[in-house]
Amino acid sequence: MKFSPHKYQEYAVDRIMATPAIGLLLEMGLGKTIITLTAIDRLLYDSFEATKVLIIAPLRVAEDTWSRESSKWDHTKHLRISKILGNTKKREAALKADADIYVINRENVQWLVGFLGSKWPFDTVVIDELSSFKSSSAQRFRALKRVRPLMKRVIGLTGTPAPNGLLDLWAQIYLLDRGERLGTTISGYRDRYFSAGAKSGHVVYEWKQKKEAEDRIHEQIADICVSMKAEDWLDMPQRIDRVVPLAMSEKARDQYEQLERDLLLPMSGADIVANTAAVLSNKLLQMANGAVYDEDRGVREIHDVKLNALEDLIEAANGHPVLVFYAYKHDLSRIKKRFPQARTLNTADDIAEWNNGGIPILLAHPASAGHGLNLQEGGNTIVWFGLNWSLELYQQANARLYRQGQTRSVIIHHLIAEGTIDEDVMAALEGKAVGQDALMAAVKARIERIGGN
Repeated sequence: MKFSPHKYQEYAVDRIMATPAIGLLLEMGLGKTIITLTAIDRLLYDSFEATKVLIIAPLRVAEDTWSRESSKWDHTKHLRISKILGNTKKREAALKADADIYVINRENVQWLVGFLGSKWPFDTVVIDELSSFKSSSAQRFRALKRVRPLMKRVIGLTGTPAPNGLLDLWAQIYLLDRGERLGTTISGYRDRYFSAGAKSGHVVYEWKQKKEAEDRIHEQIADICVSMKAEDWLDMPQRIDRVVPLAMSEKARDQYEQLERDLLLPMSGADIVANTAAVLSNKLLQMANGAVYDEDRGVREIHDVKLNALEDLIEAANGHPVLVFYAYKHDLSRIKKRFPQARTLNTADDIAEWNNGGIPILLAHPASAGHGLNLQEGGNTIVWFGLNWSLELYQQANARLYRQGQTRSVIIHHLIAEGTIDEDVMAALEGKAVGQDALMAAVKARIERIGGN
């Protein structure tokens, strides 16, 4: 297939070529994979500025997306891709293969750094979903930080650079510029731009942005970050977000409120206990969905309200495919029991069959379907059976259908149990989006202005 790039795609390719360390904050659906592959091809075979390229990606994306996208286009299908996946023997063999691009899942970054050490051969590294390296204490970040001096080029890709606030930015930007813009330590970054909020002794649980910190941070990273939003550059179909309020039965409501009040719900055989705020939040989300794990990891069913609502939505879809995002394993089990025809997203074959219209109900967890998977050809209806607190997962999951190539209006249904933590999560996700949108706008590419110079 011939690649006829949009203007913003041409601009993004040029920026990669011109900027040794760059963060492409491209909203989902803008084609960051083919943009990056095009730049890699030019770096390898036109300018000869790259010799060996590593792509770090979520597992499913590493398994499928990069190789499939490369083979799809005339100008990139010649690129040889070796996948550093599987057991140790397979990974070592893939490293020895003669290839242009080597792809590894992010969980194996620590292994790769340990295996190669100072013999690190990759002069160009692409971090697909840069935001998955947002934690400065994570082993994957620390491992990559050790070999960062051995890289000539780093390309960071994400549509959600600050899913939980600007504290998330430090580690990501460090992997691009080794601390040049936001400082060489996370503590220095916090001291410069944030003030300590809630704390217990010397342990700080909350950091609040200082006045004008946001503007200052944006200014610091603007020269190496390019931000683009789909609505600005693509004629996208309409997206319809719909909240479906659901009333639980009186019995289920009483059980929910008892757990919320007492942190304990006595049950025959094993109780349901929530001894911390985090556990309570998790248990209440489960109960809002209709079932909850007890102390022995047994599943206690509370209500069928969401199952009934899902059945109504599937019937209303009138045979058109429906993508359902679930939160817990017991959600998955209960949905499959109610809808035996439903399929769980597990393999590349499932993706192909969905896109060919062969799966009427596809069940996916947002953590496993949240990055890089193209599902827009198979349907245009999403149902959130259960939400989670991650804005990143929420946005990325919705972008499996609402992305470039989608030709129909996308309808996103949110099943919300009234008066429960469901409502709080929905509000929190909307609130977090405000800060991130400000970041995206602040470093947004001035393509029209640049194109006119």
